[in-house]
Amino acid sequence: MADRELARKVLQTEASAILALVARIDHRFDRAVDLLQHCRGRVIVTGMGKSGIICQKIAATLASTGTPAHFLHPADAIHGDLGNIQSDDVVLALSYSGETGEILRLLETIKRLGAKLIAITGGLGSTLALAADVALDCGVAEEACPLNLVPTASTTAALAMGDALAMTLLVQKGFKQEDFANLHPGGLLGKRLMRVESLMNGGDHCPKVAAGTPLRDVIYEMSSKALGMTCVVDGNSRLLGIITDGDLRRHMDGSKNIFELSAADLMTVNPVTLPASTLAAEALNVMEQRKITSIIVTNEQHEVLGVVHLHDLWRTEMV
Repeated sequence: MADRELARKVLQTEASAILALVARIDHRFDRAVDLLQHCRGRVIVTGMGKSGIICQKIAATLASTGTPAHFLHPADAIHGDLGNIQSDDVVLALSYSGETGEILRLLETIKRLGAKLIAITGGLGSTLALAADVALDCGVAEEACPLNLVPTASTTAALAMGDALAMTLLVQKGFKQEDFANLHPGGLLGKRLMRVESLMNGGDHCPKVAAGTPLRDVIYEMSSKALGMTCVVDGNSRLLGIITDGDLRRHMDGSKNIFELSAADLMTVNPVTLPASTLAAEALNVMEQRKITSIIVTNEQHEVLGVVHLHDLWRTEMV
């Protein structure tokens, strides 16, 4: 049987390492965020070994939230890749000891170029910390390893500090859901954050008729576009109303001269509309709340841009 007590102690040790960081969010953290926010180049994240793996995650998180960033392996850097560091970059270096040789060999180039340096380290008196424009303390009381050797709590703390930097920076930059959607077009998350303008049936695929259109032509338009509805518009394509399959059934049940009616006689005015920038997830929520299967997409002038149907959301596997 697995040693459950050891497993619990590992989790408790790592959780304690993260909680200890809370009291260290001070002026130094503010300075680090300020350097990242005003970086005119890219954020170069660098570290050796397991710290390097943490660096790759931090760089990916920054890049996915609107801050250009990439990982630079310090060993590769000192063997020809130093050209990746430019004067307007910010270097974010991870070294628990602050004395990692490969990283220390980058210091001369960083200083010569005038790039800014943020250190995440457990040694505030280390060579790296003293050379940095700002050093963030990620020291831990102990590693989660029973031998107190394998980097565990220290790498967890460094990753958490990186996340704290990235999320604070995200808010400082005003990064929004729409920005996230633009950077994450793939996968279920990206699909949920798609805008309706990328899903809607627009142009010739959008069902539209004029107010005076006879019923026969209304039915033809609805059938040919196969969305179970049509928009009713004026001469400038501004929305006047909507006609659905349900509207047709209700009028057929109550009128003997239905084919003498025009679109204006059948339409429902003030239908539900959304702007093109609406997220697909929001559109789905509106459909569920209103118990409807399609929504008309309009601009600020109330001109019809297209129609998003529940089937369009099905194709994204959102429902």
